[in-house]
Amino acid sequence: MKRILIFFGGCSTEYGVSLQSAHAVLTHLERSRFEPLMVGITQRGDWLYYTGTPDDILADRWQESECMPCTLVLSRGVSRLLLLDGSGTQLSFDAAFPVLHGKNGEDGTLQGLLELAGIPVIGCGTLSSALCMDKDRAHKLAALAGIKAPRSAVFRRDAGMDAIQAAAAELGYPLFVKPVRAGSSFGITRVIGPEGLAGAAAAAFANDRELLLEEAIPGFEVGCAVLGTDELTVGTVDEIELSQGFFDFEEKYTLKTSAIHCPARIPPQKVAEIQAAAKTIYRTLDCKGFARVDLFLTPEGEIVFNEVNTIPGFTAHSRYPNMMKVAGLPFTALITRIIEEEVGV
Repeated sequence: MKRILIFFGGCSTEYGVSLQSAHAVLTHLERSRFEPLMVGITQRGDWLYYTGTPDDILADRWQESECMPCTLVLSRGVSRLLLLDGSGTQLSFDAAFPVLHGKNGEDGTLQGLLELAGIPVIGCGTLSSALCMDKDRAHKLAALAGIKAPRSAVFRRDAGMDAIQAAAAELGYPLFVKPVRAGSSFGITRVIGPEGLAGAAAAAFANDRELLLEEAIPGFEVGCAVLGTDELTVGTVDEIELSQGFFDFEEKYTLKTSAIHCPARIPPQKVAEIQAAAKTIYRTLDCKGFARVDLFLTPEGEIVFNEVNTIPGFTAHSRYPNMMKVAGLPFTALITRIIEEEVGV
């Protein structure tokens, strides 16, 4: 039996989403093959070894009991968790599975720490995690690989609104104002005219030190789940149908006015093109293990890159597990395959 260190929570705006994902992963973990070693990270950034139930994680009651401060043993190749109760107890494990979303978990920071200690990481590593979190640099690399990306402009905090307004006018309205590095659509605003630009810029800068102005791509968003490192498996392509606005945080986790169609309602040839583009982007950004590649499909049938989620959601509404399920890989088997990519059979 392999012991898997599962991180959840996180010092991130996506803390709550991580609790839902971790609960799903833990309740679908093949316990005859994998033993979980759970470490919760509070929103303040405290690391706590947790021995309670997955249900208390989902309800965000996990910190109330059965917790112990802990840290990693950073000696290379040891793969141990040190309990900070004065006992000197060290718990060994075989690999680490960050089930974290957003900054300080999905952006390469935790992956870098794990790789420094020589700990096998389930999912994308430091470089790919950092690149995929950075929308601007991910777009530039994808474009070099022949995948079209939206026209955009990047500004730092010290940029004046005059420069931002001029770039927005050149891109044309409507457009999107985004933090360069954030997830779950936090800080993203769809702006339909100059009057909304200042507020959107403030929201973006509240989430990151850089903002991205990005042209609005006509059509709709499609996604492709990718699994593997050497040999890649792709899931069934899905499609987001919006009745209004854009796929913001509320829509992603409630689907109040939108719908997700899996499989996407597009011709088989276009599905194959999207899957090929997703694999190209996955390779270009050095992804491994698993990731979800999101793209736009225009009315003219053109494929345009949106972003890569290196730790996509594993909630009841999440797209990645559903794409794989429709492709014939149910949730428990999917979690097993993801872990096996790093620790072997």
